[in-house]
Amino acid sequence: MRVVVLIFTVVALTSALEFHPEWEAWKLGYSKHYSNDIEELNRYNIWQVNKKLVEEHNTKELGFTLGMNQFADLESHEIAHGFKAPKIEHFDNSQMFIPDPFFQADMNVNWTAKGAVTSVGNQLQCGSCWAFSATGALEGQHFIKTGKLVSLSEQNLMDCTYNSKYNNYGCNGGLMKSSFQYTKDNGGIDTEASYPYTANDNKCRYNISNIGATCTGYKSVPSKDEQALMQAVQSIGPVSAAMDGQHSSFSMYKSGIYYEPACSETNVNHSPLVVGFGTLDGKNYWLLKNSWGTSWGMNGYMMLARNRNNNCGIATLASYPTV
Repeated sequence: MRVVVLIFTVVALTSALEFHPEWEAWKLGYSKHYSNDIEELNRYNIWQVNKKLVEEHNTKELGFTLGMNQFADLESHEIAHGFKAPKIEHFDNSQMFIPDPFFQADMNVNWTAKGAVTSVGNQLQCGSCWAFSATGALEGQHFIKTGKLVSLSEQNLMDCTYNSKYNNYGCNGGLMKSSFQYTKDNGGIDTEASYPYTANDNKCRYNISNIGATCTGYKSVPSKDEQALMQAVQSIGPVSAAMDGQHSSFSMYKSGIYYEPACSETNVNHSPLVVGFGTLDGKNYWLLKNSWGTSWGMNGYMMLARNRNNNCGIATLASYPTV
């Protein structure tokens, strides 16, 4: 009897969802489809929780807003990130970015506006943020050196570094420094056009005739030093970074300068590209390019609080390639 009641309850509830205008509009807008009524009911319940989170947050005037984006029917742990922090860092002084003590910082730096950044990508439900961050940094350095902006292949990195040598595992995570090292060892990386992204792990199909850029090595930015990161971004170009992206406030971010007091400085799991920095209404921020498509954040970008104790660990594991 209980089973029958449960079935009738589920059917009744899921039927009611068809008449919920906001839910139906959101599903249509993000092309959401579910395998059955029970799955839809579960996703709807999560969506309601996130909707309440968004509405309550936006009444508090905390400096940034949240929105009902493509992740509104997911819990934070379901969202693909992909950065795998190395257990031990091995590098000598030649691999370290040395800040200039007499450096004069600009008020604002924006490498996207300078033409050094390709369009925002979408990693989809694959933990490949590390590959998007790595190609972004390589694209920036290639542009600064040659004046040509070439979109490079994340899939090339995913497929061809899937091994213990580089400690990258495709959709299960990886490292930007390992990607730079692979590009150096390999003699180059293919273009996005010749080796398009599939959001799946495949066999390596690198083709030397399709090289889009090369790499001579990489540099690490002094850990947890926001001033050093600022100098690297201004003087070198876009920098790969890692951050704590596990909070619902991050996945549901829409606009403004993001600050999350619950963020960890060391437990980082997501890899954006730092493309600039600036000040808005007296508050300092980092300008980040994400890899979750243009429907997330500010057309795929985020402003993250700067000079607030390395919020979310943005300066903890930053690096960039040399070309």
